[in-house]
Amino acid sequence: MDKKLRIAGIIAALAFSIFILTSPSAPLPIPEPLSSKSENNSVNILAENFDKPRSIAVSDNRIFVAEKDGLIRVVQDYRLLEEPLATLRPANVFDGGLLGITLHPDFSKNHLIYVFFTYEENGELWNKILLITESDNKLKDAKTIFDKIPGSNFTNGGFLKFGPDKKLYVGTGTISESSHLPQSLDSLSGKILRLNDDGTIPEDNPFPNSPVYSLGHRNPQGMTWDNMGNMYLAELGPEKNDEINLIKPGKNYGWPEQQCSGDKKFEDAIMCYDPSIEPGGILFYLGDKINLETSFVMSSLKAANLYQLDFADGLNSQKTILSGVGRIRDVVQSTDGSLYLITSNTDGKGFPDATDDKLLRILK
Repeated sequence: MDKKLRIAGIIAALAFSIFILTSPSAPLPIPEPLSSKSENNSVNILAENFDKPRSIAVSDNRIFVAEKDGLIRVVQDYRLLEEPLATLRPANVFDGGLLGITLHPDFSKNHLIYVFFTYEENGELWNKILLITESDNKLKDAKTIFDKIPGSNFTNGGFLKFGPDKKLYVGTGTISESSHLPQSLDSLSGKILRLNDDGTIPEDNPFPNSPVYSLGHRNPQGMTWDNMGNMYLAELGPEKNDEINLIKPGKNYGWPEQQCSGDKKFEDAIMCYDPSIEPGGILFYLGDKINLETSFVMSSLKAANLYQLDFADGLNSQKTILSGVGRIRDVVQSTDGSLYLITSNTDGKGFPDATDDKLLRILK
């Protein structure tokens, strides 16, 4: 392909000219990764050469990136620092490791970082939540605040985020496709957990003395809240039936007995993808810097796009905001209203170029 045409095509994909995806079930081509030499005033490459990044968290002037193999990287004032904030030692399994990262709502004052990672003990896989205190981009202290979440080689969930109520919400995966533990309140597998910031159980949780907020999940990948406080979850199906769910306290979302919808005992998904697009992070955009037709934004791994979603009146439509960067793992909003996203081309499923993976900033 002519080099000028290739760069022009990438820039056209990045320029926020939004087009309609007419059929979520239509197979999508894998776009070529973004060239760091392409010029575009809407999307900037902030940092490159991340290794299997899984999640990002943003403070006023820093972006924290969790890499699957255990490093917490810091981008400060739009520059990737050479030394990681921390080097953890998670289990070396295909879809486990250092999976989630989030900041305390009062991070600027207390410097508390929360991470979710997979570890092995006596031949068994588990997941736990670490509370890290940082100082000047270095680990000052770390302690386990929640432990013994069943682990898996493939479906650990691992996304965590603070809600509008300043409680910590955690998505956990199932340990196998045949496991019925997501249906059991006695297990932490296949759940959304709700915790206080110290890892204890809130008194107003839907089930007494239980961290479980909702059940019947397979592999949660991202969560967000709208401006009314409603919680939404994006999760991976097996080979199809990825779901976006409206999460209500105490409700059951069916896995493994139901995928998407069909059984009155369970909550129906508000969006279902067949075949899979592998959703990643999901976001309700609250800023005014980026002109969006709808407020929901979702990253996609297999479909390799950043989408805006419309759930209004059962419309369930989506439009592509950004393509041409490969697999997109996570998306977050910064305090100035721009969007940050991390690619996921080095995870063993993508087609990385020499500078992947990348942290990108969408400006307008």
